[in-house]
Amino acid sequence: MGNPESSFTRVADTSEVPAGKMKAVKLKDEGILIVNVDNTFYAVSNSCTHKGGDLSKGTLEGNILTCPVHGSKFDVTTGKNVYGPKLLMFRGNAGDLKKYELRVKETNILIYTRSSWGL
Repeated sequence: MGNPESSFTRVADTSEVPAGKMKAVKLKDEGILIVNVDNTFYAVSNSCTHKGGDLSKGTLEGNILTCPVHGSKFDVTTGKNVYGPKLLMFRGNAGDLKKYELRVKETNILIYTRSSWGL
C-alpha cells in the first residue's frame, strides 16, 4: 500500500494565512478556502451553497464566515450553515459547506486528495 502522506497535497504555507485571515486556493479544479481560527487551520469550499458567492471576499468573525452576496453564515470549523441568506424580508436556505481534511506539517498546509482510483 502507498504512503498515506502521498494522499495530501501542499496548498499553502502557514505564514500565508495569519490568525483571523483566509486564503483561497485551487486543488484539482476545486476552490478551497483555508481559514485560520485562533491558529488552528480549517479548509472548506470557497463557494457559497446558496448562489455560489466567493467566500474569500466575505468576512470572518471568530469562526463564523459571512458570504458577501446575501449574508449566509457558516461555521468554518464544521462547515455548517448557521444562518441562511437574507432575501428582502425573508430568510432563505443554504446548505452546509464541504469540509476538507487538512493537516499542518511543519509550515506546510496540506489537504487530503483522493487518488485517481478513488482511494
